Amino acid sequence: MRTLTELAGLLGLGPEEVHAAGPHAGKVSVAAVRSRVERGRRGKLILVTGMTPTKHGEGKTVTTIGLADGFVKIGRSAVPCLRQPSLGPVFGVKGGATGGGRSTVEPSDEINLGFTGDIHAVTAAHDLLAALVDNHLFHGNSLGIDPARIVWPRALDMEDRALRHIVLGKGPDPRFVAHDGSFLISAASEVMVILALARDYADLKERLGRILVAYTRDGRAVRASDLRAQGAMGALLRDALEPNLVQTGEGVPAIVHAGPFGNLAHGTCSRLAIELALTTAEYAVVEAGFATELGGEKFVDIVTPTLGVGVDAAVLVATQRSLRYQGGASDEESLHPQPEALARGLDNLGQHLDNLETLGLAATVALNCFPGDSAEEADQVRRYCAERGVDVVESRAFEEGGSGSADLARAVERSVGRGRVSHPLVPAGTPMLEQLSAIARQLYGASEVAESAEARDDRAHLEAVGELSGPVCVAKTPLSLSDDPHRRNRPQGFTVTVHRWIRSAGAGFTVALLGTIETMPGLPTHPVAESIDLTDKGEVVGVH
Repeated sequence: MRTLTELAGLLGLGPEEVHAAGPHAGKVSVAAVRSRVERGRRGKLILVTGMTPTKHGEGKTVTTIGLADGFVKIGRSAVPCLRQPSLGPVFGVKGGATGGGRSTVEPSDEINLGFTGDIHAVTAAHDLLAALVDNHLFHGNSLGIDPARIVWPRALDMEDRALRHIVLGKGPDPRFVAHDGSFLISAASEVMVILALARDYADLKERLGRILVAYTRDGRAVRASDLRAQGAMGALLRDALEPNLVQTGEGVPAIVHAGPFGNLAHGTCSRLAIELALTTAEYAVVEAGFATELGGEKFVDIVTPTLGVGVDAAVLVATQRSLRYQGGASDEESLHPQPEALARGLDNLGQHLDNLETLGLAATVALNCFPGDSAEEADQVRRYCAERGVDVVESRAFEEGGSGSADLARAVERSVGRGRVSHPLVPAGTPMLEQLSAIARQLYGASEVAESAEARDDRAHLEAVGELSGPVCVAKTPLSLSDDPHRRNRPQGFTVTVHRWIRSAGAGFTVALLGTIETMPGLPTHPVAESIDLTDKGEVVGVH
């Protein structure tokens, strides 16, 4: 592994701009990022997204890391930008998020198991605000907060469905105020989103102060600034705001910073991470959570306006397994050749290619290779993409690292050469329901958007306090283009239903909860945690 000094040198960072955060990771100062942004962008922005995944994931992280290594193999400089892994999936069904095989970011175990403490800081800042709300109730409630209209939950970086609905404030002291509450996973916290979007410390504090925490009995909004919470929250997040510098398994500098989920939040690493990569390398390779209609759409509609730059090219990750599954094969059957199912599943790939086209992007399909893949089915994918005029490249990053991604890097470079740049789906200022309708109709294939009575009440409350501006961030299942996880392939003519509107005022967007999506996931019957262990020598095993 390269030393931190070597990694910093490859990015043109001086020793005073990076400080160690463990033996193999460094924190880059916010000032170092801002000074480079002022000098102007150097690189091109590459978005790595995917088709509708199976519950196992299709290798976007492996592809992102491998693509950066592949660029270096062909003589270019590149930096992969990834989200920090949440402990929820690490111990749940999906496992870690540092790649695999010969396409990893290192030190992988440390990154997967807490890393530099950034997510713990997010959790602490989030729960500090929750504690201040209940403390205010306990000490007389001078703001007139309605306990039944507290909208700020607790947070925990774990999957624990038992905490979805709780009762708070029960106790013998008459000053206690009992009320309903809940937990969400830290990756879904607005504090995580703010960390990912903040420009600098001043912007961080300003965004934290805007957080909407409750309503008063007469309908006024209560914000974090009303509780004078933003200063202490910012102090907890001071070090967390600095991007984390690590490396790929091949010694290429990598940035792993912030971790908003793609199905619950906007699904990409921090603004500062991307800005650092764009100003220090020829290619910033950014992974977005889940598929084009989730992380891909949010990156274009939420992140790029914040960055002030568009995406220069997109990589659409597909696998034979996911194509078979979308075409009707069972989870077990999708592990083996199923040409007829794969042929049907190409409709799903087609929707995602259409989505990228709608967002203004030129796409390259990366067919992520797995052991046991079928040559016949690979030909099916190639023929389909050729008919659409889309480049498809077999990605062998898992088995071969950068060497197995060099052809993909060349194809992406050709795509960049076409000169296309992404554009948001709808103009700024489009009303919330119209935004959601455009997303659902154009990117999902829906025919109608419905609102529950509770969602209509939410929207009325937000309108009353002047909080209807900005983009919509959809929270829905990643396992379908629709809001029903059991509806596969490319459904058409369905209705999506908004069950709640939740305002992330500090982030500047409104979350639309569709279907049965939960902001606090639950563990599976046999979580990955059962296979993780600590040896007598202090080595962690079983993280994957």
